[in-house]
Amino acid sequence: MSATIAALRLDLRLQRRYGFLYAAAFAAVLWIVVLNLLPAKVLGAALPYALFGDLAIVGFFFIAGAVFFEKGERTLFALLSTPLRFREYLLAKLGTLTMIAVTVSLAVVIPLRGLDFHPLTFLAGIVLTSLLMILLGFVTAAPYPSVSEWLMPALVPLVIVNVPLLSYSGVWPEPLLYLIPTHGSLLLLGAAFDQVALSWPQLLYALGYQLLWIVGLFFLARKVFERFVISREGSS
Repeated sequence: MSATIAALRLDLRLQRRYGFLYAAAFAAVLWIVVLNLLPAKVLGAALPYALFGDLAIVGFFFIAGAVFFEKGERTLFALLSTPLRFREYLLAKLGTLTMIAVTVSLAVVIPLRGLDFHPLTFLAGIVLTSLLMILLGFVTAAPYPSVSEWLMPALVPLVIVNVPLLSYSGVWPEPLLYLIPTHGSLLLLGAAFDQVALSWPQLLYALGYQLLWIVGLFFLARKVFERFVISREGSS
């Protein structure tokens, strides 16, 4: 536990050094300005889309940015010679970036809506979506040596996780889109602002299916790290 806490503190310092905290603050201000231009009657409908889009940026791109920064500075390879285990390293990343996601989301919502939202579905939607996008960003970024080589392949999973927006908005109400875990994210965020009335099966799906993906991606992240970071460093 102490190693994980120490890793969290170190990672927070790294997030600040990489400029992620300032980028997150800028994104929050930008969302507030844009959303503040909307009529009050459509604000509740717009917030789930805005939060979902912001979580994709904070989770998916920030973790990828951190991986490439650490590869460039070789701090990721230095990890191999420390007592810090991969599980603690990744938990620190998940913890700090999710804290940023929750803080930014509250910073956007509270000035616009006050406390007029359902906190449990709100936090569940933010935390689960953030963890999912961070792990997806890590798994896709770790195999590539540079951000320029990662960007094009990264568009594929990014497009896929956004497809449920078609179902959520009513444009394409296809039941098969429930197979994409971010459909659960949108249901939770929609329920937080009374845009969706969740049945118990939908709530269990939104929570359980995303958790299943998060656990699976966590183990996949370890496999990717061993194959594309440890083995390459060992052979260099």
